[in-house]
Amino acid sequence: MRVADNWKDYELIDCSCGERLERWGNITLIRPDPQVIWKTEKKNPLWRRADAIYHRSQSGGGQWEIKNKIPDFWTINYRDLTFNIKTMGFKHTGLFPEQATNWDKVAEIIKNANREVKVLNLFAYTGGATISALKAGASVCHVDASKGMTLWAKENAVSSGVADKSVRWIVDDCIKFVQREIRRGNKYDIIIMDPPSYGRGPGGEVWKLENKVYGFVELCSQVLSDDPLMVLINSYTTGLSPSVMEYILGAVVKKRFGGQVTGSEIGLRTTENGLILPCGASAIWSKE
Repeated sequence: MRVADNWKDYELIDCSCGERLERWGNITLIRPDPQVIWKTEKKNPLWRRADAIYHRSQSGGGQWEIKNKIPDFWTINYRDLTFNIKTMGFKHTGLFPEQATNWDKVAEIIKNANREVKVLNLFAYTGGATISALKAGASVCHVDASKGMTLWAKENAVSSGVADKSVRWIVDDCIKFVQREIRRGNKYDIIIMDPPSYGRGPGGEVWKLENKVYGFVELCSQVLSDDPLMVLINSYTTGLSPSVMEYILGAVVKKRFGGQVTGSEIGLRTTENGLILPCGASAIWSKE
């Protein structure tokens, strides 16, 4: 497992009984997490003093219970990156802190390339990987079907001081965008994708990951440059293991370009007891 251990402004304090106790800067939140099926004792007093708690509804969704006054949004830092955080629907805050281990990997490959690097970030959400790649010196094409998430990513770029870097902000269905890039002849050295389990594009296009991911990787391989550096797939879909994604990248990308493929869970360390909470799965093809 690859663990995002370099945070200072984020902390997974404890987790038990289907919930996480987290610190985001100086604000403490309790959020549900279906992975947390153990029922260890909640000894930390912050369980009783959290600033806000997200309660799930039996009928789906849920709502925040604000215990102490918190701002509409606040910022946290990761290394030299700055992100805007807020409590939003479906328990989210606009950032997945475990992804820091992937941001670091992307930045390392860009910095070691010793050449200009073009990155395509698909299903790019609020732009964690985009901001990291821009900071490392790459040019980035950021694609997401949500206008609101793309605006948030632009705000993160401003906060991180990279809004003036070489970046294209695209609000579009990722499949249709890649198809157009193939026709245009545009190529990328690094492709990052974090596809949802299920979703709809701006025109009502249905996306179901298990049915789409292999064909989508095949499609994306057509916009890789002649000397690509990396393809990264991340998933939060239950049942889509790192080994499955590793096999897909091996069958499609490694077969064509050589290199190596690795797959692993990504996670966060709990400060209360050192337990590592699995938070998702990633597979990476790299040139070397």
